[in-house]
Amino acid sequence: MSINILSEQLASQIAAGEVVERPYSVVKELLENAIDAGAGAINIDIREGGRKSIQIADDGCGIPADEIETAFLRHATSKLQTVDDLAAIRTLGFRGEALAAIASVSQVTVISRAQGDSSGTRLTLEAGVKSGRETVGAPQGTVIAVENLFYNTPARLKFLKSSRTEKRLIDELVTRYALAYPHIRLRLTHNGRITFQSNGSGHVLDVLVEIYGPEIARQLLEIRDGQTRPEPVEGSEGESPTTDHRSPITVSGFIGPPSVHFARRDQIVLFVNGRWVKDSRLTYAVIQAYHTLLPQNRYPLGILFLELPPEDVDVNVHPTKTEVRFRGDKAPFGLVQRAVRETLVQDAPLGQAGAWAPGSQMETGSPGWGGKPDFAAPPPQEELGLAWPDTTRPDTAVSPKSDSDAETAVTPESQLPIMRLVGQVGGRYIITEGPDGLFLIDQHAAHCRVLYEQLQAQLAAGEAERRVLAEGTAVSLTADQSILLDKYQPQLRKLGFTLEPFGPNTVMTRAVPAAAAGCDAARLVTAVMLALERGRRLSPDELAESLLRAVGDTAAVAPDRALASDEMERLIHHLEQCRDPFTDPAGKPTFIYLSVAQLAREFGQI
Repeated sequence: MSINILSEQLASQIAAGEVVERPYSVVKELLENAIDAGAGAINIDIREGGRKSIQIADDGCGIPADEIETAFLRHATSKLQTVDDLAAIRTLGFRGEALAAIASVSQVTVISRAQGDSSGTRLTLEAGVKSGRETVGAPQGTVIAVENLFYNTPARLKFLKSSRTEKRLIDELVTRYALAYPHIRLRLTHNGRITFQSNGSGHVLDVLVEIYGPEIARQLLEIRDGQTRPEPVEGSEGESPTTDHRSPITVSGFIGPPSVHFARRDQIVLFVNGRWVKDSRLTYAVIQAYHTLLPQNRYPLGILFLELPPEDVDVNVHPTKTEVRFRGDKAPFGLVQRAVRETLVQDAPLGQAGAWAPGSQMETGSPGWGGKPDFAAPPPQEELGLAWPDTTRPDTAVSPKSDSDAETAVTPESQLPIMRLVGQVGGRYIITEGPDGLFLIDQHAAHCRVLYEQLQAQLAAGEAERRVLAEGTAVSLTADQSILLDKYQPQLRKLGFTLEPFGPNTVMTRAVPAAAAGCDAARLVTAVMLALERGRRLSPDELAESLLRAVGDTAAVAPDRALASDEMERLIHHLEQCRDPFTDPAGKPTFIYLSVAQLAREFGQI
């Protein structure tokens, strides 16, 4: 077999595999080009997860008519002129490969008018070959439409992930760059439906509200300019390690308090000179800053921006440009860890680390969710009705003697003794007297157990009873949560929820489980979405268990709530009827028992 030189078209298609792996890659490259062009507004329209079409329109500087065809040649770029420029890259794009790679595996139409030109140019390409060009009227800026991606490479098309997966990745990409460039108005639509948009106010906090919702956004701690300082940077290869380079590195951004934590590390978002990067060492630095502050295997929320001289960071590591190398890796690692830790110590006292907040820690060891609760503030805890069963209101919950409970009736060995109410201490522990001693009952843990077993019994009989709300409650979700909601609607209906679409990434809550009717509906939906997010890899039975625990934990009486005597007596009565009254669904004890003998020993009587 003879050795041949590949044709330009075939070489371009092979090279495209490094740059254009999937629709997400196309969006990333075109979005970065629009940002480099100085755009103030960028509209991104995706059809069928990017398989059918991707269109990005910006109002940037545009492409001059005499350069528009050159832009689609391999290694053609306006961002590098000399070798020295490669050592100090200040733009997101620079390799000159993206447009050629995209055009070689799709059908591309570009309309652009450069600043100062009287008209625009429309250029069409198929598989990288020009198929048409004409002069058209157009506003300043560029519109690029990429259609039928990988139509000429069936092997690549066959291995594409689902549209849902591509949508999730594109949503993540756009929201990340909205954080890095809050002055740009970004709008993202999928199949004509707006899933994200930022107002271009220039304030990162406004973008954070759009992504995470106001309840989480208002809890975030800002890393201020006080964490800006010069750091020593070790010499590069070939230099003495003692070479005294002093490189000013600035760290800014927002981090979550210890009460907001997640099951995965993907809510730690890093930017270096405006570029979204993935760096395991810097991610680890953020995690280490939270050492001893988070439950095991939980991860914080962090949006960090590093600014340093371009010559001190190498972005030409991989064609995707998401990996970087620093001159002296320990310099940014130490600064990031120190900045995060100092902010935590100053602004998030450890005593507040366990405070509940919507979208954050719903149960001990449970993560927060990267979602958006209802914009209305939840009512004060004093106004919330208690949600355990009331025998005077049979429509609110399953009676302990109902048929559904008969299947899970407790055995005499598992029941608690009859207890007499004594009172409440600390607003969280109920004191009762038993036959041979005292019980200190954790009211929140006990109520979790009661609600959990109620819901479990109702589901065993078919589905949970639901309470229709007099007024619906709108709850905002992230795009990813909207996808999860569509997927798990049947399970949520069985659990007692009625959730209806109500605009882009918003649902209207029409009904909730009757056992949890006293809980704020937005808070309840928040907890359920959190359980769905962290349950992606769970089996159906495990996911159902997680949802039950989320509803029970959220609807249970708060641990600092003063209770009336009849409320405490009703809780005690239902705890006595539980199949497993000794622990809550997460395994924590519901009560502590102090025998008369123990008390006598403490008083030195025996």
